[in-house]
Amino acid sequence: MICLKYLLLTFNLLFWLAGGVVMAVGVWTLVEKSDYISLLNSTFYSASAYILIAAGAIVVFTGIVGCCATLKEMRSLLIVYFFLLLCIFLLEIVAGVLAYIQYQECFPLCQQLDKELQHNLKETMVQKYQQSGEESITSAVDKLQQEFKCCGSNSSSDWSDSVWILTPSNERLVPDSCCKTPSNLCGRRDHPSNIYKVEGGCITKLETFILSQLQILGAVAIGIAFLQLVGMILVCCLYRGLKEESY
Repeated sequence: MICLKYLLLTFNLLFWLAGGVVMAVGVWTLVEKSDYISLLNSTFYSASAYILIAAGAIVVFTGIVGCCATLKEMRSLLIVYFFLLLCIFLLEIVAGVLAYIQYQECFPLCQQLDKELQHNLKETMVQKYQQSGEESITSAVDKLQQEFKCCGSNSSSDWSDSVWILTPSNERLVPDSCCKTPSNLCGRRDHPSNIYKVEGGCITKLETFILSQLQILGAVAIGIAFLQLVGMILVCCLYRGLKEESY
């Protein structure tokens, strides 16, 4: 019984850490990748981050219930803990399978995601870049093009439709962030040796990034779900031991 209690407490510690990591990923997504979310102009991606935070909070709460049930040796609380683990287990399995199915159906065609990304990203770039009151969008576009080493949504030619590029006082053909070595007014020259022209647009790289994250999240969800099976087995063993002791 003592061994079971310590094993279950160790499991709860790992479970807490997992919940903390999930919450941290959600917060990191909102803080560090919020610029990209604003570029996509879609609630789906921000909702995914909030779901991660909520899931992490539920896991932490479940861990607290598990510790209380283990330390106080309360069979009724152990039952509650078991069903909480079971619900989270089923949700993670479903989420992992759906993420995998979505990845398989999406890659390599990704028609629905492709259309949404292409439309939102290009419209945002050409209409809002370097416009008054859209400083956050401008910063996000510059960060995107530099981080992914790309230029434009589909290609660098997208910038020819930009409101900012078409301004008579503007001397650039593309933003300076398209340059391989950014400097003031380097966007006046759009030769492949100067800008990310042959590397393609940002849409492909951003799409690949999102799909790779989707695949990883699906694999992690299924992996953690099977780890929870160990926790449920330990809960059942402890419950049975406490039941035998009561007789």
